[in-house]
Amino acid sequence: MTDLTSHPWFFCGIGGSGMLPLALILKGQGAQVAGSDRSRDQGRTPEKFAWLESLGFTLFPQDGSGITSADQVLVASAAVEDTVPEMVRARELGCARMSRAELLSRLFNAAPARIAIGGTSGKSTVTGMAGWIMVQAGRDPTIMNGAVMKNFVADDAPFASARVGEGGVFVSEVDESDGSIALYNPTVAVLGNVSLDHKSLEELRELFGNFLSRADVAAINLDDAETAALAARAKALVTFAIASSAAMIGVAPGSVTEGPTSLTATVLDRRDGTAHDLVLKVPGRHNLFNALAAIAACNAAGVPVATAVAALGSFSGLARRFDIVGTSAQGVTVIDDFGHNPDKVAATLATLKAHPGRVIAFFQPHGYGPLRQMGHELAQTFARLLGPDDLTILCDPVYFGGTVDRSEGSERIVRLIREGGGQAEHIPAREDCAARMTELARPGDRIVVMGARDDTLTVFAKDLLTRLV
Repeated sequence: MTDLTSHPWFFCGIGGSGMLPLALILKGQGAQVAGSDRSRDQGRTPEKFAWLESLGFTLFPQDGSGITSADQVLVASAAVEDTVPEMVRARELGCARMSRAELLSRLFNAAPARIAIGGTSGKSTVTGMAGWIMVQAGRDPTIMNGAVMKNFVADDAPFASARVGEGGVFVSEVDESDGSIALYNPTVAVLGNVSLDHKSLEELRELFGNFLSRADVAAINLDDAETAALAARAKALVTFAIASSAAMIGVAPGSVTEGPTSLTATVLDRRDGTAHDLVLKVPGRHNLFNALAAIAACNAAGVPVATAVAALGSFSGLARRFDIVGTSAQGVTVIDDFGHNPDKVAATLATLKAHPGRVIAFFQPHGYGPLRQMGHELAQTFARLLGPDDLTILCDPVYFGGTVDRSEGSERIVRLIREGGGQAEHIPAREDCAARMTELARPGDRIVVMGARDDTLTVFAKDLLTRLV
């Protein structure tokens, strides 16, 4: 399989956040791509699948009918069970199979210039920022992202989580949770933070250290102790930080101004003593870190700091990353957000609490397994960061089928939030949660809709805004 366009491809779960951009990139390079998706069969987000068909993708029910030839290569994530009809049929025909990460690494490693974005949190945003800088710098990059990048959204590209360019630069986020980060050979390796998530710290140090050592240049965050400790593994460095004065790319003390939907700061390049005014249209201190990571990454790939800083002034953000859906006539703002683990939820809540107004946080858990694994930390995050006037509302976890243990659900999280001193309610049905929030909302409130792996949450957030007359 040296030429990735010489044979047909079939994506099982083609609408998924990790699969869709890969399918778009492969098709953009001239490959024949078909696929199936359980969400399509269930009638979820029909507009996404109609768009894919309009681009020339052939879509099938997830019943094995799309697997017709041994020449097809089946792409399926590790989460796809062996009993899924496509998997069964592919085995019968002897089709080759690739994981999502194997295919992405093949595409990535074939590019002349390769920027890989790693770290526990913020990867999608840094990827979007770095990709936008590269576009503005005239480098015409290919970009692979797990989220829709608003700068590239158009009438003919409503789900722009990928961009296919001709410039020989490939910008991609890379995942450590399944160990697949080991497959990538970057020119520039970016590491923003290292914290406990899917693996032990010992495993993470090994994976991220090896990742840095394979790159020609590493861009690392000196404010993160775990990341800074891995600096010795890099062949060459471009360092960044907000607090550390040892960083090559830093921030002038006292220059950071946070607004409800924006942030400004003065970026310092300590190597030549220059200062650059950064204006971000996305809020939160975590986005300042993301911006510095993107500036450092692109600088390591030859883009001047001044060019990178200027480009970020027109960066529009990502869908479902503190995405302001709108404000009702009564002054209630609805925000759509991808927050689903303690770190991401904490960043969103901290951004909200930096400004006045009550917060109503709606949270839809993305399955029963994750709730068991990180439910206690999640509950502590809501209890710690939200005040006595704020409220957290949980519906039941989203459930797409399978044999998962459903004995521990949202009611446990609500109990833990209350035990931690927070205000919380469990309302099993999502539609009933919308009715409750509509009833509670008053002028000045911010309602944030949080959760992952369910595209209909954006529809839910938009519908909620229309109810708030």
